[in-house]
Amino acid sequence: MKKASTPNSKPTQDSANFLKQIIEKDLETKKVTGPIVTRFPPEPNGYLHLGHAKSICLNFGLAADFNGRCHLRFDDTNPETEDVEYVESIKDDVRWLGADWKDHLYFASDYFQQLYDWAEYLIQENKAYVCSLKEEQLREYRGDFMKPGQDSPFRTRSVEENLDLFRRMKAGEFAEGEHVLRAKIDMKSPNMNMRDPLLYRIRKVRHHRTGDAWCIYPMYDYAHPLSDAIEHVTHSICTLEFQDHRPFYDWCIENLPVPAKPKQYEFARMNMTYLVMSKRKLLQLVKEGLVMGWDDPRMPTISGMRRRGYTPECLQLFAKRIGVAKAESLIDFEILEGCVRDTLDEVSHRAMAVLNPIKVVIDNLPENHREEIQTARHPKKPELEKRILPFTKEVYIDAADFMENPPSDFFRLAPGKEVRLRNAYVIKCKEVVKDAAGNIEKLICDYDVATLGGKPTQDGRKVKGIVHWVSATECIEAEVRLFDRLFSVADPDIVSEGKDFKSNLNPNSLKVITKAKLELGLRDASQNIRYQFERVGYFALDSVDSKPNNIIFNQVVELATGH
Repeated sequence: MKKASTPNSKPTQDSANFLKQIIEKDLETKKVTGPIVTRFPPEPNGYLHLGHAKSICLNFGLAADFNGRCHLRFDDTNPETEDVEYVESIKDDVRWLGADWKDHLYFASDYFQQLYDWAEYLIQENKAYVCSLKEEQLREYRGDFMKPGQDSPFRTRSVEENLDLFRRMKAGEFAEGEHVLRAKIDMKSPNMNMRDPLLYRIRKVRHHRTGDAWCIYPMYDYAHPLSDAIEHVTHSICTLEFQDHRPFYDWCIENLPVPAKPKQYEFARMNMTYLVMSKRKLLQLVKEGLVMGWDDPRMPTISGMRRRGYTPECLQLFAKRIGVAKAESLIDFEILEGCVRDTLDEVSHRAMAVLNPIKVVIDNLPENHREEIQTARHPKKPELEKRILPFTKEVYIDAADFMENPPSDFFRLAPGKEVRLRNAYVIKCKEVVKDAAGNIEKLICDYDVATLGGKPTQDGRKVKGIVHWVSATECIEAEVRLFDRLFSVADPDIVSEGKDFKSNLNPNSLKVITKAKLELGLRDASQNIRYQFERVGYFALDSVDSKPNNIIFNQVVELATGH
């Protein structure tokens, strides 16, 4: 992984934590003698989200820490839900995050023949059998956490009959649901995953890579450990929901002639406030048109965050800052926002944008006055070329920076009051001009010529307020999209009876400003640069909709409170 450049970030935890200690011990005791091999194994049935970003940083980061390698492997064992679109989006996301799998791109479907051969091996060892119970019967016989399971009436089939039936399943002789292949373990086990789990099921569905070559497909819990073994993975790292699956993972490794013996280790799944981290639920939002797509900037998908304007360093810092825990916890969304601010503050070019403009006419300037004010693109990077601010007779300020009858603690513009235009002059409001309906059309002001660039007034007057502005005659007009949290409550899954998580969607999560006034230099804004709109927040060009003749900026994150 590329390292995030965050010199001003808060103290961070070691992102490897107890997992790194496990690997160190395995190397020290020579439990592992070859290279450390990890893997990131997504199922190509949706777009990756923030939880996957943490896993990518963790798995590729651990491999890098020990000069090992991390594989990108697609566990593509369910053709009903998988698609090439998801495969390509996942590769793009992993690559964007700075991870490099080099030549180690794999698919579980690469191993379908080997997985099948091992299934026959289990049958021959009398450790697997073809079961002909219907789906509802399978559930009934399996029992539950309070009641032990019952042996299938087909559990005593002979090796020869099982081999014959399994080969005929592969040949396509049976309908879906007519038979399954099960491991023969223990139907009385307190661990439900060990109650003769399914190994293969019939699915007459075309696979995105193998086409119609197969009509039986291995179950994920069977294919996953064996794929790890084929790839000589040393440390198979997954989230806590797979902890109860580990006995079956080990059973597969111990009962088959695999070329390596990987071990599974679990860490806590990442849960965050104001987000859902379920591909199934995110897919619902997409399919029901409740968001603009998988890459909607409000979505917790990597593609959505990338479109919004997050950088890889933002997510790398976030993964490092939250660390790796053994127990489940709920992470505050503000931690992510803090990581984004800390990262973008170091790299964002400064600019001014007035989102809710009100015109200011500077009365004591001539009509054709034009002045070029030079100022920094970044306060800590003097090596960057300065930007030019045209200062003209008419400028725009934000409507929020003016009040006709302000309270005593309002230090911005008001009738008879002064304010400093950022990087420019002090102005004083003389008159408020309104239309027939009473709406403010413009403010008539004078400027103090002696106060350019923050210089004090000649008579030593104190001017506390500073506001941002743009020239009214030399600016660009753009669309600006402001984003709030996608959900209005911290835990979207807590709902009243008869409702689901979608009832907690925030109706105000998107606000579109169609005629924002932006600093003239932003006409040449780059997709590769992030911008701090001074006093407003961090912004980036929308990578999908923004065009040279239709500039659209996304709000990446607001400035910190009190900035």
